[in-house]
Amino acid sequence: MEKRTRRKAISGKSVAVLVGMWIFIFAYGNLAIAGLVTFQKEYTYQASEADSKLSSRAIALEQVKRLLLEELGTYLESETEVKNFQLTKDQIVILTAGIVRAEIIEERWDGKTYSLKAKIKADPKDVTNSIDKLRQDRQKSKELEQTRQKADQALREVEKLKKELEIARAEKTRFGQYNAAVNRLSATDWFEKGFVLGIAGRYKEAIEAYTRAIELNPKYEEAYNNRGGAYPHLGEYRQAIRDFNKAIELKPDNAGAFYNRGLAYAYLGDNQQAISDYDRAIGLLPKDALPYTLPYHGRGLAYDSLGDHQQAIRDYDRAIELNPEFALAYNNRGVAYVHLREYQQAIRDYDRAIELDPKFAAAYVYRGLAYLWLRNYQQAIKDFNKGIELDPKNAWAYSCRGLAYAFLGDNQQNIRDYKIAARLGSREAQDKLRSQGVSW
Repeated sequence: MEKRTRRKAISGKSVAVLVGMWIFIFAYGNLAIAGLVTFQKEYTYQASEADSKLSSRAIALEQVKRLLLEELGTYLESETEVKNFQLTKDQIVILTAGIVRAEIIEERWDGKTYSLKAKIKADPKDVTNSIDKLRQDRQKSKELEQTRQKADQALREVEKLKKELEIARAEKTRFGQYNAAVNRLSATDWFEKGFVLGIAGRYKEAIEAYTRAIELNPKYEEAYNNRGGAYPHLGEYRQAIRDFNKAIELKPDNAGAFYNRGLAYAYLGDNQQAISDYDRAIGLLPKDALPYTLPYHGRGLAYDSLGDHQQAIRDYDRAIELNPEFALAYNNRGVAYVHLREYQQAIRDYDRAIELDPKFAAAYVYRGLAYLWLRNYQQAIKDFNKGIELDPKNAWAYSCRGLAYAFLGDNQQNIRDYKIAARLGSREAQDKLRSQGVSW
């Protein structure tokens, strides 16, 4: 997940933290290099008269990937932590497909057979941690399961049409159906590649993989949605919205696409459209799905931005009710309470956010601001110090601490913090120093 915090002005006006929690494109961490295990498999596909080099390769790749995932799944199934998850072997294989990628070592084509050798390298500990996070995300697990189902269906159709073509070789319609089935099979492979690349934070490459999946299967609505979820990480919100539009066109009850589009509109400042999309997502998501909390949280942010802090609090309340460990919702509810000048209630929410996430730098800074308005300047500075310790490049935190020192009459420290904020890119700090004739 990528965090994007709206900057606070030196005047001290606080705003909520907007975080790009794109449904179906959450990041679960990169695989480490240490402790790797390697599995290697080879598969040879006997081409039929209906096959080309490309179709033979697509089928061989799918089969060798399945062999590798099965072997890795068997290995992980024996791991103590994975046993504790109480997952079936099939569930482990499905989730692992969204975490690791097969690497091709060698491939050969002689016009009749396609031989493909590939390997998987993985750190069992890191894969286990990723499996744990994925299994708790019902929407993401469901997406990976559906991807495997699509691949299974396409592979069955390929086999069926292949047999039919052996009997009726001259039927051009069946040749077209065969090639379309192979393309759908290949599209699922590109989709899984995009998934894994997104987890690794390689969003440009993920977009390229999803684009390839869409080229092979233009009705692949999950690929549009996931590509749309990758674009905002590159700042391309308009392109993201176009992809979410397409995903919704293909599947009008796609709750994730409505939520994601709402989030993109929120980043662009169109909060009314964002609220409309969050409303649709809330009406469509299963009530027991963890991401069900996100549209409420997003709608709360939008209402906060529009100045309707009471409605924002009601939405944050609902998000917290559904997920009592949602640290960001506590933080942003605290921001709404600050707008209503209910500073003690805000501090209680910031306390809870920090309790849930001790490394939540922004929550310390927001709590510091609440203490600042209560004129508890020393406590405010302690919180700003902690926020800076956790996030040394946060210009906003230095500006806030500089403001606290200004209230204490420590102009030397005030200017020192503003200079740091200015060097880190804070325009407010730059303007303030410039107005005083101070360079940075």
